[in-house]
Amino acid sequence: MPKTKLGYKVGQFLMFAGPAALLFCLVVIVPFFYGLYLTFTSWDGVSLDKPFVGLDNYSAVVADTDFWTSLGMTVIYSVITVVITNIVAFLLAFLVTSGIKGQNFFRAGFFIPNLIGGIVLGYVWKFIFNRAFVSIASGVTGATVPSLLSTTQGAIFCLIFVSVWQYAGYMMLIYIAGFMSVDASLKEAALIDGCSSRQAMWHVTIPLMRSSFVTCIFLSTTRCFMVYDINLSLTNGEPFGSSVLAAMHVYRTAFTEKNYGVGQAEALVLFIICAVIGLLQVYVGKKGEVEA
Repeated sequence: MPKTKLGYKVGQFLMFAGPAALLFCLVVIVPFFYGLYLTFTSWDGVSLDKPFVGLDNYSAVVADTDFWTSLGMTVIYSVITVVITNIVAFLLAFLVTSGIKGQNFFRAGFFIPNLIGGIVLGYVWKFIFNRAFVSIASGVTGATVPSLLSTTQGAIFCLIFVSVWQYAGYMMLIYIAGFMSVDASLKEAALIDGCSSRQAMWHVTIPLMRSSFVTCIFLSTTRCFMVYDINLSLTNGEPFGSSVLAAMHVYRTAFTEKNYGVGQAEALVLFIICAVIGLLQVYVGKKGEVEA
């Protein structure tokens, strides 16, 4: 059969991309549209009947102050975490590409936290915050020191700290690729023309690494908005529900309260907000990259 025939091309696609496309449809596309359908029902997750309620679930989302409170907390958590994560990751990438002794060892060491699952990571750090740090602080001060996880502001601080500790190593790899993609001759030319090392970094290296910044900020933003595992194992939304992030609130609405319609509507709203922020960030970053 000639390779220009449509049947040959379809056959090649089904042979190589067909299984992946089928799995993608079954795992992502079908559940997405099924979830979209559930937003118009009052299904409890158990009964066979799914009464159609129209836009009532979206009205419930608008009236749900707890959801908007958790979303506001998610925004605060995400902004702080994204900024600190990318600063730390950039500095680590600069450190391990500067030619220091044992830099490959440090690369592996900084990346290891990203390999640990969020649930395990949360329980490990929960033990450290509740036992290790409390024992050390109590021994130094001679008085009983409460755990950071027992205070409202301390719980959010712990979430931010653990998230930065986990994500920075992964973002570091992307920044390393960015550093290595910059032609050394450009930096040498800048130094010959009279620029200091700091000026060469600011005016030559960083502008040429714009794509790395766009990728890292996008990935860290989406991760932070959708975080659930660390939130569950580290704080479980405590104390007094002060550290409940949006994903945890959605889960509790759908699976704990058995209100799948409202929970799915909240999940859709969270997805749209995250998608808009991510696409806007990528658009602004790519536009600046072209101008640079």
